Amino acid sequence: MAAQGGVAKVLSGTDVAKEIRLGLANDVAKMAKEMPGFKPGLAIVQVGGREDSNVYIRMKLKAAEEIGISAALHQFPRTITEAELLLKLKKLNDDPNVHGIIVQMPLDCENKIDSHLITDTVSPDKDVDGLNTINEGRVAVGDMNGFLPCTPNGCIELIRRSGVSMQGAQAVVLGRSKIVGTPASELLKWNNATVTVCHSRTKQLDKVTSQADILVVGIGQPEMVKGSWIKPGAVVIDCGINAIPDASKKSGSRLVGDVAYEEAKHVASYITPVPGGVGPMTVAMLMKNTVLSAQRAFNKLVSCKWNVRPLPLKLKSPIPSDIAIARAHEPKDISQLAEEIGLFPGEVELYGTKKAKVKVSVVDRLKHAKEGKYVVVAGITPTPLGEGKSTTTIGLVQALTVHKGKNAFACVRQPSQGPTFGIKGGAAGGGYSQVIPMEEFNLHLTGDIHAVSAANNLLAAQIDARIFHEATQSDEGLFDRLVPKKKGVRTFSAIQLRRLQRLGVSKTDPESLTPEEKKRFARLDIDPETVTWKRVIDINDRYLREVTVGQSPTEKGKTRKTGFAISVGSEIMAVLALATDMEDMKERLAKIVIGLDRNKNPVTADDLGVTGGLAILLKDTIHPTLMQTLEGSPILVHAGPFANIAHGCSSIVADSVALKLVGPDGFVITEAGFGSDIGMEKFMNIKCRTSGHIPNAMVLVASVRALKMHGGGPPVVPGIPLKPEYTQENLELVQKGFANLERHISNGLKHGVPVIVAINRFTEDTDAELNLLKQLCEGTGAFRAVICNHFSIGGPGAVDLADALVEACSKPSNFKFLYESSLPLAQKASIIAKEMYGAGNVTFAPSVELKLKEYEAQGYGKLPICMAKTSLSLTGDASIKGAPTGFTLAVNDVTLSAGAGFVVLYCGEITMMPGLGIRPSFFDMDYDSVNDEIHGLF
Repeated sequence: MAAQGGVAKVLSGTDVAKEIRLGLANDVAKMAKEMPGFKPGLAIVQVGGREDSNVYIRMKLKAAEEIGISAALHQFPRTITEAELLLKLKKLNDDPNVHGIIVQMPLDCENKIDSHLITDTVSPDKDVDGLNTINEGRVAVGDMNGFLPCTPNGCIELIRRSGVSMQGAQAVVLGRSKIVGTPASELLKWNNATVTVCHSRTKQLDKVTSQADILVVGIGQPEMVKGSWIKPGAVVIDCGINAIPDASKKSGSRLVGDVAYEEAKHVASYITPVPGGVGPMTVAMLMKNTVLSAQRAFNKLVSCKWNVRPLPLKLKSPIPSDIAIARAHEPKDISQLAEEIGLFPGEVELYGTKKAKVKVSVVDRLKHAKEGKYVVVAGITPTPLGEGKSTTTIGLVQALTVHKGKNAFACVRQPSQGPTFGIKGGAAGGGYSQVIPMEEFNLHLTGDIHAVSAANNLLAAQIDARIFHEATQSDEGLFDRLVPKKKGVRTFSAIQLRRLQRLGVSKTDPESLTPEEKKRFARLDIDPETVTWKRVIDINDRYLREVTVGQSPTEKGKTRKTGFAISVGSEIMAVLALATDMEDMKERLAKIVIGLDRNKNPVTADDLGVTGGLAILLKDTIHPTLMQTLEGSPILVHAGPFANIAHGCSSIVADSVALKLVGPDGFVITEAGFGSDIGMEKFMNIKCRTSGHIPNAMVLVASVRALKMHGGGPPVVPGIPLKPEYTQENLELVQKGFANLERHISNGLKHGVPVIVAINRFTEDTDAELNLLKQLCEGTGAFRAVICNHFSIGGPGAVDLADALVEACSKPSNFKFLYESSLPLAQKASIIAKEMYGAGNVTFAPSVELKLKEYEAQGYGKLPICMAKTSLSLTGDASIKGAPTGFTLAVNDVTLSAGAGFVVLYCGEITMMPGLGIRPSFFDMDYDSVNDEIHGLF
């Protein structure tokens, strides 16, 4: 039946689209209120500049602005090639701030471009036009979770607004185009209409259309459908838009649809006008898809719920070697893991299929997201064999992620090749709680340590080169070579201008400097006796501990005694670990002090002009490496400063990325080196002071074996079988050694965080010993003591530990620093020694006292203290076990790490370059070239 009065009701797309835009604007405002700064992003890609395309683009930009969508036009010249356009689309696909991408068709290009390839290159998750084959296929099979094509979806919305039910209705779609006809028929079908698709070759077309309760027309022929073709009372949706001559119009033409409107309106019950019908709805549906895409991204940010697909453990008894276990477990493709934890493709740089760099830009993308709980893992004073701190870290995160359903990251240090080939044989955890692929974790990984080595040695080379050139050049010759004429003109580089500013010279024209200013600028006048910067190598090599450089005749007798440190002992490694982003790293690199000039002024890397070169070598190191546990949960591996000579923690960047990714209900388990006296103390007072992250809890790893050693057991020596005291039950030794664990518990409590003791079970331990240790922890102030078996059975063996941690972190953090930055350097060191180690007195060598006063005079007095001491004792003497009190701690040396941002005090002999033993670990290592397998890593 026709509408009352014989005229169809007009389905105004303009009015409905306005209503939809208002609703979308409200949706956008709600998201912005909950997460300030969040805004849907739409990218419109245009090739060439067709005026008809420009009209449509202006409509889309105007609608986006009304709603609050950040829309950007990416217009490319007609000369663009297909390959170039594909690259542009990839960048937009990878941009997390872009939620929708549309490619304006047709492409106005001189070169041949496959438009179908272009629409299929747009990510299905950003294909707000609904033209990607994947989204089209979803519609075809009734999956409405993708993006619905805009014009057909607009048609469906207008039909709904008519009030005419699609269920059971006879629907005819005239036209079978990819953009309108075919998807419109699919949508009608899934709205339970009975659909007939007609086209130019359909016989008796007018008879078919006259049977339709709902008629959708998109044939591309002006006013083709006459009133006689329409069933009385039908709903008519006209998708056509055609220009026909009209002498009465100023333009000489007017727009009409594919339906003869003046005839049809007297037959149909509802009809869409042209213009003002389907056209505005197409734009509205495009905006709706964009907001929908943004809402999906927003919900991921708010809920942060991961979809980690766990890997099954293949447990065996007796427990095989670590490498045998690792090799028996096939890791997931790292890109899959990245997707599971909410990373975007553009935030992940693949290194093969099992490891990838995660861009630090993730932190900026998630800057408005709430962070997770922050947990540090440290140990008691260990035996030389280690007590399973890394193993516990990994087992705990497996338990949290796989068995407790929590978002959880482990952040661990990258192991040095020195210990790997020397004594440890690997540092990926152990048993059924380890990082895989184990071989890649323990060897080159993504090359960060090598980059640190190269940067360190570039600075070392520049130091000696500068000393040499200053000794062999006149002031004028030195200046001329530092600021050479290029095409007859001298100009200062940016780094040279910074040096002039530090000298108090405001001039920028090299020719305007006086001879005195040129001399001050050109001569660093480094005192070779004060140079503290050493070369590094990531191999244990005792013969490099002290070397003489400059013995070639070309160095003209400018010899100097120096030495090598292991790469992870470089200050640049500490800079990497403490930098918050690349700009912060550059500032820290610039501040590195390599020694003094002859007037006792600090000489920096920036003075040497090398900051930019260091940054270039280190540009990729700022991004942490994503790997996985045996059970498929995520690990971030980054940086590796030694704990006994540096601050011994993984990076701030890795922790920052992880804290954002896990969300407010998630956990980041980060590792600190050795015992609480070294690693945890530096984590709290150096790392947390720098990052601003507040720890929620501390997991303290203890073992029966270590307590027996502290209770008076015989020495534990790597490579020598354990003595009977360690392999047989001995409750007395456990009881006597407990004082060491008690001190470490106290150390955590002094920082205001709950301490959970993880009692790492070893094969030799008896139930009586483990239960005694757990009982002893009661009354010490520890939040909980948990016996763990994660080495033997993986995550399930740390579930109780995970439960205790979740409970502990549910309470507010009362974290506090051990000392105030404003205190004198010596006083800060005394507080650490007395509060953390139990010392009664701290003595400073006269040379140390002098240097501390010099550092304070130079403006370094507020830096935190990094104590360099043995990890095998609470004292400065590795042979002293247990928990002695009242002893004197002697500080015999001090160095400044101005770039890293701390002052290093040395207690006793600290080896910066380890040596190889009689039988290094590599005796058991080999490479099977036939099967491409590494053997012999522990």
